[in-house]
Amino acid sequence: MGMVGSAIGRHLLESGYRNLVTRSRQQLDLTQQQAVEAFFYAYRPEYVFLCAAKVGGIRANSTYPADFIYQNLAIQNNVIFSAYKTAVRRLMFMGSSCIYPRDAQQPIQENSLLTAPLEKTNEAYAVAKIAGLKTCEAFNDQYGTDFISIMPTNLYGPGDNFHLQNAHVLPALLRKTHEAKQRNNDTLEIWGTGRALREFMYVDDMADACVFLMNNTESRHTMFNIGSGQECTISQLADTIQDIVGHHGEIRYDSSKPDGTPRKLLDLSRLTALGWQAKTSLKSGIEKTYEWFLQNQSKNQEQQ
Repeated sequence: MGMVGSAIGRHLLESGYRNLVTRSRQQLDLTQQQAVEAFFYAYRPEYVFLCAAKVGGIRANSTYPADFIYQNLAIQNNVIFSAYKTAVRRLMFMGSSCIYPRDAQQPIQENSLLTAPLEKTNEAYAVAKIAGLKTCEAFNDQYGTDFISIMPTNLYGPGDNFHLQNAHVLPALLRKTHEAKQRNNDTLEIWGTGRALREFMYVDDMADACVFLMNNTESRHTMFNIGSGQECTISQLADTIQDIVGHHGEIRYDSSKPDGTPRKLLDLSRLTALGWQAKTSLKSGIEKTYEWFLQNQSKNQEQQ
């Protein structure tokens, strides 16, 4: 499983759930409809966390848009349809905060969806995720299913992808800073101006929110933002990571590279109204993530 699925699995086990059914990408290719249907009919799950997706940062999204839209559409369509056919009691579809308009009013409310153009650098991925949540809504409307969708902010934590070319900003910057320290580099280059604002959430907090919402039957809503409620600039993020890693070189920003969406802070009113909020600070979360990174260096170094 990936970072998100692993975190949800850990949280379920810690909460006393034992009858968990999981499959790795190698064991079950979710882009293959026949294989997915066979799995659902064989195991008849009652609750489904649909976390699987092809993900990546700005560079990966810009380089492989066809892969991002095709693979994500295939994965979610196969799982959602199989969940319907086998009468799954409840399914949770994981979207992304990138579904919202590039220049949405901040903090971004769920009803901002489809009110303005998307950020071009991750448009293909965003369109696939929008299709997924609308598919869930359509099945609820037509067939009375209980499918809910969550839109998490930028996630990070143990098990993240630290690939220098394809990772999201925080894990990529963490690895880049670590390697700059190892090589005694005096400088550290970062894409963009450093002024873009982002909200980051430790993956174990996200897992806690997912299990909380899966068990909640009080809300009339079927779509929820999930986040930490705190934001920082990329420059502030870089400074925090440098401090944790122990690299003190000069940071140079390459303003010829894109910043992506200028600001992306989620409105968490629907979630907090139910009594949930994140517990892990950004510094604490990065410290835990860096500790995991150091313990898994051989695996991380395989990611170029």
